[in-house]
Amino acid sequence: MDDLKQKYIGQIANAADEAALEDIRLAAVGKKGEVALKMRELGKMSPEERQAAGPALNALKDEINSALAAKKAALGNAALDERLRSEWLDVTLPTRGTRQGTIHPVSQVTEEVTAIFAELGFSVAEGPRIDTDWYNFDALNIPGHHPARAEMDTFYMARAEGDDRPPHVLRTHTSPVQIRTMEAEGAPLRIICPGGVYRADYDQTHTPMFHQVEGLAIDKDISMANLKWTLEEFFAAFFEVDGIKTRFRASHFPFTEPSAEVDIQCSWVDGQLRIGEGDGWMEVLGSGMVHPKVLQAGGIDPNEWQGFAFGMGIDRIAMLKYGIPDLRAFFDSDLRWLRHYGFASLDQPNLHGGLSR
Repeated sequence: MDDLKQKYIGQIANAADEAALEDIRLAAVGKKGEVALKMRELGKMSPEERQAAGPALNALKDEINSALAAKKAALGNAALDERLRSEWLDVTLPTRGTRQGTIHPVSQVTEEVTAIFAELGFSVAEGPRIDTDWYNFDALNIPGHHPARAEMDTFYMARAEGDDRPPHVLRTHTSPVQIRTMEAEGAPLRIICPGGVYRADYDQTHTPMFHQVEGLAIDKDISMANLKWTLEEFFAAFFEVDGIKTRFRASHFPFTEPSAEVDIQCSWVDGQLRIGEGDGWMEVLGSGMVHPKVLQAGGIDPNEWQGFAFGMGIDRIAMLKYGIPDLRAFFDSDLRWLRHYGFASLDQPNLHGGLSR
């Protein structure tokens, strides 16, 4: 035992690097090492011999392992000392730039829209994204048989057995905010209602979650002419095109009467959409005069008050303004695509695989 101890303790002390140290470990206490072979011989010994040799071998193994661990730590410290002597750090160099984020296009366009309508006298109203089907449908004069109320179009909240509360949905538009604001503030009223909405739809121009802004103005002498002027002022400011032409087409919405789809003047040049020029038209929103039943649902007398309403997709007008072809890119694409459309991304890969700012 003493010979083995002196042999391996000496080799460990003279080991020049960790590779040599590993070779010594295998030769001494590895599965086929000398100490392991000695331990296998215990089975051939008498009980008296085993009683003496067993503890001695275990003590030798522990001592060799302790010496190996100590030498490994010493080699590591020596390597670190050598690295500190050979490497240096210039503390006068400027620090790395901090990451700077950016406002997402949807959030930026929401702020743009809010600022424009604020100039036109509209305040912002908000409401819950989960609402009762009364606020989402009934109060807006949407009958029970309307296709929008089917589960294939609307996300209904799960209900536990015995739950007798009214059905709740993920709101399909921000119109419930109009009803809630009418109930809370009455007339006259001039608000916009921006926010996220949900519908069971997914393709190049539809996503299950998207963003809308709806407008509502109520007073005693409001007309479709006021609606047209408001929208034209908004289009001119948002698209930065003076004198942009609009076209109203008769349509039907349960919550307005009369109702109109609104188109804006546009053209396509070399595959690029140009707003405010040419002889083409593109639909951008729905609008109309608020239906008397909707005013009644909001607690406002339709014999005394009237108003207009409109609604448009924030994501879609962002696509039009910034030339983004696919609505899904807002949610499931690499954020580096933002740079292509004029928005600064968080990280820009450089040629060395790192990130530049």
